Amino acid sequence: MQQKSKLFLQALKYSIPHLGKCMQKQHLNHCNFADHYYNRIKLKKYHLTKCLQNKPTISELARNIPSRSFSSKDFLPIKQENEKSLSENMDAFEKVRTKLETQPQEEYEIINAEVKHGGFVYYQEGCCLVRSKDEEADNDNYEVLFNLEELKLDQPFIDCIRVAPDEKYVAAKIRTEDSEASTCIVVKLSDQPVMEASFPNVSSFEWVKDEEEEDVLFYTFQRNLRCHDVYRATFGDNKRNERFYTEKDPSYFVFLYLTKDSRFLTINIMNKTTSEVWLIDGLSPWDPPVLIQKRIHGVLYYVEHRDDELYILTNVGEPTEFKLMRTAADTPAIMNWDLFFTMKRNTKVVDLDMFKDHCVLFLKHSNLLYVNVIGLADDSVRSLKLPPWACGFIMDTNSDPKNCPFQLCSPIRPPKYYTYKFAEGKLFEETGHEDPITKTSRVLRLEAKSKDGKSVPMTIFHKTDSEDLQKKPLLVHVYGAYGMDLKMNFRPERRVLVDDGWILAYCHVRGGGELGLQWHADGRLTKKLNGLADLEACIKTLHGQGFSQPSLTTLTAFSAGGVLVGALCNSNPELLRAVTLEAPFLDVLNTMMDTTLPLTLEELEEWGNPSSDEKHKSYIKRYCPYQNIKPQHYPSIHITAYENDERVPLKGIVNYTEKLKEAIMEHAKDTGEGYQAPNVVLDIQPGGNHVIEDSHKKITAQIKFLYEELGLDSTSVFENLKKYLKF
Repeated sequence: MQQKSKLFLQALKYSIPHLGKCMQKQHLNHCNFADHYYNRIKLKKYHLTKCLQNKPTISELARNIPSRSFSSKDFLPIKQENEKSLSENMDAFEKVRTKLETQPQEEYEIINAEVKHGGFVYYQEGCCLVRSKDEEADNDNYEVLFNLEELKLDQPFIDCIRVAPDEKYVAAKIRTEDSEASTCIVVKLSDQPVMEASFPNVSSFEWVKDEEEEDVLFYTFQRNLRCHDVYRATFGDNKRNERFYTEKDPSYFVFLYLTKDSRFLTINIMNKTTSEVWLIDGLSPWDPPVLIQKRIHGVLYYVEHRDDELYILTNVGEPTEFKLMRTAADTPAIMNWDLFFTMKRNTKVVDLDMFKDHCVLFLKHSNLLYVNVIGLADDSVRSLKLPPWACGFIMDTNSDPKNCPFQLCSPIRPPKYYTYKFAEGKLFEETGHEDPITKTSRVLRLEAKSKDGKSVPMTIFHKTDSEDLQKKPLLVHVYGAYGMDLKMNFRPERRVLVDDGWILAYCHVRGGGELGLQWHADGRLTKKLNGLADLEACIKTLHGQGFSQPSLTTLTAFSAGGVLVGALCNSNPELLRAVTLEAPFLDVLNTMMDTTLPLTLEELEEWGNPSSDEKHKSYIKRYCPYQNIKPQHYPSIHITAYENDERVPLKGIVNYTEKLKEAIMEHAKDTGEGYQAPNVVLDIQPGGNHVIEDSHKKITAQIKFLYEELGLDSTSVFENLKKYLKF
């Protein structure tokens, strides 16, 4: 049986671009986006492969299209008191960055998508799609199947791999770091592998073998970030390529998922709050698909299969949180669903994995991680509380029915392997080198009280030996949209900040998904201001409990997280000293009124419909960052944007920046001479991707900005950063 390169909810969620103003990367309720799709981080002590070492950096690409920066220094005649120190700091930064870009680095290696099948491992090695014997996967003994350079793309990487059941073909989705467009190639496996076909703009794809032992590739076609069409194709002597399903409702998105046992291919049709699933029989894939349950507004459901039974994760019924139900595969309609397992209150279902005799649920409850192992033979349940340092799961590919492997990570700690062994009924931890961060740092879980009395969870990191935390710099993280968890994956730059004395605070505000579906519902549409109140309460609570102070407090967000950050800058700018934003969504009202944009219709369930609903329009006006800019003092702001970003159009970001500059100028004139104006920097990068998480140029620019704004020496932080980043 082919090993999946994503698991149940992850497969459905990682690839759904109808997330709109968010990145394609973490574990979500009905959508997901994580670290380079299936990438993981390995703790190694060797350098990158030869081909990757020669790979051009984002910095090199950016030199072809100059970035544009605007600063208040450009339009306000202000004498900077610390001009000399900033100049010296800048010189130190440039020296360290030069070292970073010229010296080979060690410690961490990013591993791209890989799949195990039939004794082989398929993966990307340098610029090629290759395979090697499973036991030789870490050696240089591999067979080249396809050279990605033949596609003539800039910086291509393999996003996803699927191997045909009988290993006659392998399909791989190829993307570039500066675009969301993708190409799916099909390679015929033989003594001389050859590319059999290629399909543009493929979102999801799966192999099924038909009754005549012929491999059939099912795939979805994406146009303008919308995915509505499903195709199936065969190759060799009997070539076919036909479209057999088109979704008519523009607010829905179509995604394919093959059940863990490969028995059914599921066609998942979903928007933010509603889903519908059709089954294609893996034994007769040319037969018409079978509907499980017609879409019901507000009802989400996802499907797995085992022993002629469907296991359905759904929010149907009360409470409207996810619960596990099951029914016979030949009677799939909702009236036949039997309740099988319910979650505790305030629980987020991160993922589900199905085994021969067990079902494993990966959960987040009250901001802590758990694994529930359900015995399918006797309906027994074993709940395992995971180490308190852990903040996120990384699901591992797995075809071993005896073990369930996964990784745990945190923003400052690299992933660590764990394996649950069903026979022993125990969880085994990877042994070996213990990361020193476990002794040198602390993780705290606190709560803030919002205006309406809601408890808002926070996760905080700082050095164990830090003295007088009130005088330490603080970096606050927030997202609060789409029912998505705040990203808590390992980021080397976050670890370096903690090592340098910073406090990191992650605020899990309403609108996100950390406490389940209701947590999201309480922060969307006409409850979006709850997220803003939560963020304000979190920062005030941090200050009140002795974590930093406003003059040393910074705030960061990407994509839709920019809504809450921009709103806070308008309503309570005195809480912050500086802000960094990446591809931020800042003009909610005008964007949601422009139905020509590719994602507007799909975003109505999150933000509302200001074009036809005056209540929605008036409510959006109350918090929209662009609409509420006014002459007042603002924190300094650094914005990274991408020229051809289809999710958050550059026009809205530029308009926001210009309006903000005008408001700052007006406030400066009213305040008079001696006013220390904030800096506003808009850094426009080339490319059409939405967020480039591993862009070293972006990382160094943001850290440089924060250190300069707080008047801190950045030399040591960049020296430490080179231990982790690879260029």
